[in-house]
Amino acid sequence: MQAEDRAREFRDAFQHIVGEIGKAVVGHGEIVQGVLTCLFCGGHALLEGVPGLGKTLLVKTLSDSLDLRFSRIQFTPDLMPADIIGTNMVAEGPGGSRHFTFQRGPIFGQIVLADEVNRATPKTQSALLEAMQELSVTVGGTAHPLERPFFVLATQNPIEMEGTYPLPEAQMDRFFFKLKVRYPTAAELVEIIDRTTRPEEPQVRTAAAGALVEELKRLVREVPIAAAVKDYVSSLVLNTHPGHPDAPEMVRRFVRYGSSPRGAQALVLGGKVNALLDGRFNVSFDDVRAMALPALRHRLFLSFEGEAEGVDPDTIIEDLLKKIPTPGDRAAAFAR
Repeated sequence: MQAEDRAREFRDAFQHIVGEIGKAVVGHGEIVQGVLTCLFCGGHALLEGVPGLGKTLLVKTLSDSLDLRFSRIQFTPDLMPADIIGTNMVAEGPGGSRHFTFQRGPIFGQIVLADEVNRATPKTQSALLEAMQELSVTVGGTAHPLERPFFVLATQNPIEMEGTYPLPEAQMDRFFFKLKVRYPTAAELVEIIDRTTRPEEPQVRTAAAGALVEELKRLVREVPIAAAVKDYVSSLVLNTHPGHPDAPEMVRRFVRYGSSPRGAQALVLGGKVNALLDGRFNVSFDDVRAMALPALRHRLFLSFEGEAEGVDPDTIIEDLLKKIPTPGDRAAAFAR
């Protein structure tokens, strides 16, 4: 099959899922695309927004459009790690014998909704670390693999809200993208009212099964990327560190720690999905730049000055994109 045909096949499957989600979810086109990009890159998504914007509805609708097992974890201050992972229980066998058996927790789903993840303590939040990175959980020295595809979609309220805990840095870095859920427009709000106050409910049909999701994930990784684009990704990520000699002034002033190598992986894989959606089987500089905000915003940890001044990481990233030119930008500047 030609590269163009494979890109079209990916785009058609992607848009089919988007269409089914759109039956229940009004607007949020950028968020839906970001969530599906995470899915097809093998990553996990963090959705941030105030209550009532449809974050949970989006996740539940995604599970309805995919033939995957759905599991929901409601994070609360009293939630314990064993409530997520599971625990060894004493079971009675024939003749009164007793033995330990593992009782699986809700993490053993394929689409796992971690609802209001920052309302639990950091200790409980850390129960997701191994599952999100290694696709397994270890209990009592025994590793239990998770079924693929495995996709965590976490929602969180802004940290300024009462009863929330900040996610640990290691937990934040496990998320492929952080997506900000915005308020609907006036027209979208009218559509929401129409859909949610009439008798009939939208019927979301299955658009893809697990086998297709895994096949498309493999296709994403086959998209080639030129050495110059990889060098640009490397330059972007390294310049998020305040100690780098070429780091922009905003980074040196407001950032305490920059992005890990996972940020570079998210830029590249997200860029590959963006290229396929555009009908191309190669990654451009613009594909990488389009992924910069969701891939890096949660991987910049602000300094005391940055937090005191209320600096938005998005502003730092946008400044970084202006200060770190692509080879084409440098050539154009030289020609002038």
